[in-house]
Parts: sequence; structure tokens; C-alpha cells
Amino acid sequence: MPAQIYHLIAFLVAAVVVLWTTPDVRNIGIKSGRLDRPGDRKIHDRPMVRLGGVSIFAGTILSLMVVWWLGGFNNLSPEKEWQIWGVVLGGLGFFLIGLADDLLNLSPLGRLIIQVIVAAGAWKAGVSIDFVTVPLMGIVDLNWLSLPITVIWLVGMVNAINWIDGLDGLASGVSGIAAVVMLLVSLFMHQPAAALIAAALAGAALGFLRYNFNPAQIFMGDGGSYFMGFTLAAVGVIGLVKIPAFTAVILPYLILAVPIVDMSAVILSRIRRGKLPWVADKRHLHHRLLQAGLSHRWTVLLIYTLTLWVGSLALVLAGVPSSIAYACGSTSLLTYVIWRAWKVSQQK
Repeated sequence: MPAQIYHLIAFLVAAVVVLWTTPDVRNIGIKSGRLDRPGDRKIHDRPMVRLGGVSIFAGTILSLMVVWWLGGFNNLSPEKEWQIWGVVLGGLGFFLIGLADDLLNLSPLGRLIIQVIVAAGAWKAGVSIDFVTVPLMGIVDLNWLSLPITVIWLVGMVNAINWIDGLDGLASGVSGIAAVVMLLVSLFMHQPAAALIAAALAGAALGFLRYNFNPAQIFMGDGGSYFMGFTLAAVGVIGLVKIPAFTAVILPYLILAVPIVDMSAVILSRIRRGKLPWVADKRHLHHRLLQAGLSHRWTVLLIYTLTLWVGSLALVLAGVPSSIAYACGSTSLLTYVIWRAWKVSQQK
């Protein structure tokens, strides 16, 4: 069986499982009363089930199990097998942290401590940033710095995706687009195992949009955003960062630039105003676009297009065939969407 067929199977199985199970998860959430109530910082105006992460996690894991059973993960080296297990078990750990927060409302400090512990476990399993490639210097081993740098990257991306999950369909769409780009880049970089995980996550995230796009019927909750954030970050490590090339090290940061820049800007803004970085406010990119007069859907579509644009730049940097054409197309699309969004804001 051609290797690319496994990636298509991973994508489709994950999407089908999410499409099939999400209505049941929603009904269970309604019957159990596990609802996200409207509040000052929240955009929705009615109680919503926030357990959609259960379907996203189930779809991704079942998809990977099917591909494993079909032989898609055969012929891996022992080191690569450990890395795959690190991604899967780390994803399970972060999903459970998020699910516990959805059900029990954990404290910010408690969540952070558990996140660091799980990220350190993933590092131990091989999901680790061991070196960086610096122009004119070559490969620089990080040695003892590998652990803190890896933990900061994994925990940071978990919270970046969680923080961007403020509008219907925003986090799932951004994660789905990023996962598709990581799938393409990982395949081009001859990292099929990492690409399989990216394909499964892309199918789960984009399948969830059927119920999560505005007007949403269900939210993914912290369980979904934590799982997707960790999986994206981990695939970036085992599929790209471990390749000894300067461009490969940059690629994950470029693909995930939108949530990274959004989180960084918000943290700096809060610190500058004398607030703790984790104290919630309305200074995220999606909040600012809504305040500028954009509608809910136009705000989400604009951020989707921005994510697609930086993803196309990553394809160009990786040297993927026809990537220049993709970048030109995404630039044209971004220009059009910005113009239309500006017209909408002016009309309001």
C-alpha cells in the first residue's frame, strides 16, 4: 500500500469518528448539566456544552490505532517509536488535564504545574528539542537546556491554542489548517510517522468544525484545546525540529505563528499594565477585531486566512514543490479578506 494512502486513511477515519460521536457527546453534556454559562468575557449568549474535546481526542486516537493495525507505523526505529509513544501518551495527559479543568475548574497554578510534569514526561520519551542549527555555526547541542526549552515550547503551545479558543470555530479551524501544513511539510521532510499524527489531528479538527463553526452547537473545551495544542507542538518537534537544518527548526514556529504571536502580545500587554500573565481580559486578536467592528464570522475567517498565509510561507521555506504558487494564492486571498473585512467594519 502506498505510504500516502495511510495518511488519507488517518485523516478520513478521524473526521468520520468526530462527525459520528460529537452529537452523542453533546447530548451527554446537556443531560449531565456540564454547560459553559455566558459571562462578561464570553461571546456566546446561551449555555453551551464544552466537552467536544472528547470527540476530537477519540477521533485522533482511534484513527492512529486503525493506521497502526494496517501497518502504517511499521519499520520505525526504536528511537522513533519512543517519540510516537511520547506524543500519544503526552496527548492523553494533556487531554485529561483539560477535561479535569472542564469538569472541576482547576486553579491556574495547579494546571500549570501538572502541564509542566506531563511535558517533562514527553521530553523523557523523546519529544525533545536536543539541538538548534545556527547559520555559520552548524549544530549546537542544548545539553541540559533541552528540558526547559522543550517544556516551555510544549506548555506554551498548549496554552496558546487554549487562549485563541474564544470564538466559534476559531481554535479548531486554526489547528486544522496548521495540522494540514505540518502534514505536507513532514511528508516533504521524509517524516511519515509525524505526518500520520498530523493527518489524524487535521481530520479531527476540521471534522469538528461541522458542529463548532458559528453558530456553534458545542465547544471543544480545555480538553480539546490542550490536546490539539500539545499534539501540534509535539509533531513540530519530532517531525521538523529534530532535522539538522536551520529552516526545519524555524518551520514549527512559522506554522503556528498566529497563536504564538497572539499569546506573546497578550502576555506583554498584561505585564506592562501590571497584571499577572494568566489573568484573563479582552486583549486577544479576536477581541480586537470584534471591537473594530467585524462580525463574528469575518473575524474567524480573517484569522483563518492569516493562518493559511503563514502556512504557505512555511511551505516556501521548506522548499515544497509549487509552494510559491500557494503563497501567491494565499497572499491574494488574505488581501481580499482584509479588504472585505475593512469594508464590513466601515459599514458598521
